Amino acid sequence: MLDGIRLKPIARLVDDRGFFSEVMRSDWSDIFGEDRIEQINHSYTYPNIIRAWHCHLRGQVDYFLVLAGSIKLCAFDDKTAELTEIVSSHTNPQLVRIPGHYWHGFKVVGLKPALLVYYTTLLYNASAPDEQRRPWNDSTLIPKSINGKQTDERVGKSWDWNIPPHR
Repeated sequence: MLDGIRLKPIARLVDDRGFFSEVMRSDWSDIFGEDRIEQINHSYTYPNIIRAWHCHLRGQVDYFLVLAGSIKLCAFDDKTAELTEIVSSHTNPQLVRIPGHYWHGFKVVGLKPALLVYYTTLLYNASAPDEQRRPWNDSTLIPKSINGKQTDERVGKSWDWNIPPHR
């Protein structure tokens, strides 16, 4: 994975009433390090929708947690042309840390909408947003490696969100 991307499995405590999960604790230094959460957002996205690409200009870090559905979450480093691809879903809950200087985004995979909660280390400022955007289908985004592998068939080609990673 790209430097700074971290995953934290989220435990479910199940009983005959349902389940309970802790989804953010300030003492989780293994994922938060020195980051301080400033804002928590909630989003709902329909199947096959792609929300990409953007990066943050002033050091924001994002944390993603899928509550329902499944997403393919990607981060791309313009300097090295490395791409990290993570499939995250409610069936295997995990908190995913993405440093904002990477271009990042996601696509909802599967037949159901995705419900996300995401945390940010900076407050959103509508009059001076901390982000830069490029199109979801930007043909100049060409990975030299995907998840550390140069042998992936998608390497060396414009990134296509719609090509599945499996063969």
